[in-house]
Amino acid sequence: MSAQTAPFAVLTDIAQRSRSMAAGLPEQQEAVELWNGIGFILAGERYVAPMGEVTEILHVPRFTHIPGVRPFLLGAANVRGRLLPLVDLASFFDIPRSSRSLRERRVLVVEEGDIFSGLVVDSVLGMQYFASDSFKDAPKGVPENVRPFVTGGYERNEEVWKVFSAVDLLDDERFLDVAQW
Repeated sequence: MSAQTAPFAVLTDIAQRSRSMAAGLPEQQEAVELWNGIGFILAGERYVAPMGEVTEILHVPRFTHIPGVRPFLLGAANVRGRLLPLVDLASFFDIPRSSRSLRERRVLVVEEGDIFSGLVVDSVLGMQYFASDSFKDAPKGVPENVRPFVTGGYERNEEVWKVFSAVDLLDDERFLDVAQW
């Protein structure tokens, strides 16, 4: 062996010994497909809005009351130069309101086409992940007024999170008709 090939032969020998002694990779376990959304509480119930339907989460900003509108429209707030109508979801659905003060509640900002709106909920629980196969078509315990906007539910730890469609809400004529008379 020449001086040039000796180092190469040593490296080749090391590589072969490494391969022969290396442990194999663990078997790949089947990955669970996940669905995710933004979790929130409304009237003590757990809901989740699909990830793509919520553009932002805010503390309730200072807002101006608007005369001549239905009680569920709290008012309008200036959020980075845009007027954001604030809708109290509990009031809109005529379900018991949380005992939380307005300062403790949160706003889910939703935008679909020309409609830009803030949905005031009791609290936001952040991103939630569910196994896709835990989906249920008709979860129990959904108030009658909320039912048209619930597209199913995901079960986790023996608790069902109702999937709330903000897009369906924004398409509803009752939601868009805010005039008092």
